[in-house]
Amino acid sequence: MARLPHFTILGQPQHVIVRGNNREPIFYADADYLFYLEKLQQACEKHHCDLHAYVLMTNHVHLLITPNTENGISKAMQMIGRYYVQYFNHTYQRTGTLWEGRYKATLIDSEAYALSCYRYIELNPVRADMVSHPAEYPWSSYRYNALGEKYKLIPVLLVRSK
Repeated sequence: MARLPHFTILGQPQHVIVRGNNREPIFYADADYLFYLEKLQQACEKHHCDLHAYVLMTNHVHLLITPNTENGISKAMQMIGRYYVQYFNHTYQRTGTLWEGRYKATLIDSEAYALSCYRYIELNPVRADMVSHPAEYPWSSYRYNALGEKYKLIPVLLVRSK
């Protein structure tokens, strides 16, 4: 039986979550996070998606992303998955799936919900007791969105706000 496509409304933000299989880590080293962010940037550019917020946790990823084409998010997630799994399996000399099924996506239908989603995503490391303040976590969009900082680790600006 074929999988049903994800519901998409052009120009409508979505909260996307993708988890590691069995909640296993999907990032071990800084190089892993950097590679994922590079592929995320490339996928958003190629498939015309605007990325507003993100956090890369050790075993899952949260994105606040707006598609500007019909299958933008699906194609972007497919592209990231293809490149990242290949990189991860080669780097850690493993085989098989990395992801726990397809990504999950929720439509953001109001400004209040969008703000809640920003907070939820960028406070994830604080709730997980990884840091005491979200600015301390290097793998999220918090410092860009909240403090207006440019990214030192990412050569081209990744997050674009509408």
